[in-house]
Amino acid sequence: MRKIVMGGVLICALLSSANVFASADGPKPLDGSYPIVLAHGLFGWGNDGDAGIIGVLQYWGGLDEYLKDQGADVYVPTVTAMQSSAVRGAQLKEKMLLWMAARGYTKVNMIGHSQGGIDARYLISNLGMSEKVAVLSTVASPHYGSPQADMIKEDVPDWAEPYVANFINKVIPLIWGPDNQQDILAALELLTTAGMATFNQYTPDSPDTRYFSYGTRMKYFDLLQHPFLASSLESICKGGEANGLGCANDGVIPLESVKWGTYMGEPDYPWYSSGVDHLQSCNGQGMGYRSYDPEGFYLKIATNAMNNQ
Repeated sequence: MRKIVMGGVLICALLSSANVFASADGPKPLDGSYPIVLAHGLFGWGNDGDAGIIGVLQYWGGLDEYLKDQGADVYVPTVTAMQSSAVRGAQLKEKMLLWMAARGYTKVNMIGHSQGGIDARYLISNLGMSEKVAVLSTVASPHYGSPQADMIKEDVPDWAEPYVANFINKVIPLIWGPDNQQDILAALELLTTAGMATFNQYTPDSPDTRYFSYGTRMKYFDLLQHPFLASSLESICKGGEANGLGCANDGVIPLESVKWGTYMGEPDYPWYSSGVDHLQSCNGQGMGYRSYDPEGFYLKIATNAMNNQ
């Protein structure tokens, strides 16, 4: 009897092990997805070059590795931290083409965070990449501008702008690594509400690419969950209302400004969450975990892109 029992236990253990290995080698959620390119925003960085001192931190908070684990090939390029989307878009195009050629890819899906989404729109519409980008998903991108950029432009006198910009353009490479193309004024001009109105006029959507957008917002002032951006919630609210973009915002971008193409909404907010701020919307340094499920959110974004590629 003892031998029969032990034999049964052994068989169950073997079957259990077989199931574990089968699940590990089985289908993954993003099997069949085009490769994914993650495009970072203003003051951002990727993982394919010298990101300077800031490179010790994770802009995407490990989301690139997570999406790889789910079955997609993922590329995270670095472009100039502060520049217009015309310059950043050209850099992004060059890097993407090299990466795609090396792997034999003809199409990709892109996820652009903040200005990264604007860069992606530029390269698709104005740099001949529409046939290579099947789906663009933008997250917290200022398609109609940022009141914060407006406020900075208004607060710095015209005569002082060149001096302030020169100082910032020289300091940034010390943190973000050597790059002689930094231009904070070009970035600010683009990201104002007036700048994005002009951009939208000259950057029509391509019929060859499908566009989806996602947003996040802070529900209320909360320094515990949003230590860096809670203090800007009220000022962005006022700026948004003044520009017809409403009060809801993530501490940088009004929620109404992020809606482009097919708007897919916000992530699910757990009961304890006071919302998701702009830094958390890309899970910067893993900060998103304190307010929502960034992995689930980005898997949803990537899955929607795969289903529409």
